[in-house]
Amino acid sequence: MTVNNELLERARDVVRADAAAVLAAVDGIDESFLAVAEALIACQGKVLVTGSGTSGAVASRAAHLLSVGGTPAFHLPPADGLHGGLGVLRPEDMVVALSKGGSSAELNEFCQRARTLCGKLIVITAAPDSALARMADHVITLTLPINADLGAVVATGSSLAMAAVIDALVEVGRTARGYSWERLLFTHPSGAVGRDAADSLTRLGPTER
Repeated sequence: MTVNNELLERARDVVRADAAAVLAAVDGIDESFLAVAEALIACQGKVLVTGSGTSGAVASRAAHLLSVGGTPAFHLPPADGLHGGLGVLRPEDMVVALSKGGSSAELNEFCQRARTLCGKLIVITAAPDSALARMADHVITLTLPINADLGAVVATGSSLAMAAVIDALVEVGRTARGYSWERLLFTHPSGAVGRDAADSLTRLGPTER
């Protein structure tokens, strides 16, 4: 096998591992997922999404997509929260914390303090016995293949699996809140989404709008 072929096969292995990690996330769509979805739907305040490192990047994406789907959300890194940002929380709000291992000291301190200020703490993690998970009201557990992440260190597949679970929450929340595609497209007028809004609604048809 030539060097180029070895590199191509290694690249394919990474994509296969990513795909397997996302597919394994289906196992987390259970009663625990439903409890989290119901809490999100019932939330009368805003949803603060947080995480450290790669999970923080997923948290930023999650907050954006939840808002796009009609669940008011924002992203706050734990470091910013511990420098005064925690003051944003009110009893009607809830926190969604993302962490593969649940052992980030900064995130855990943030969540410990946040739990006294908000209505609920939701955790999405691959470590349901972690300190972070133990302080949560509800936990969605990620069951990951052994080779989900590069070197079992870099959060590649695990972050994609976490994002997939969030995507499922976005759509379930949008549907349950009655946040129609018409409303979604009204609040997303820019970019290709806004440009093609009329065509999108035509394709959806009146019963899906």
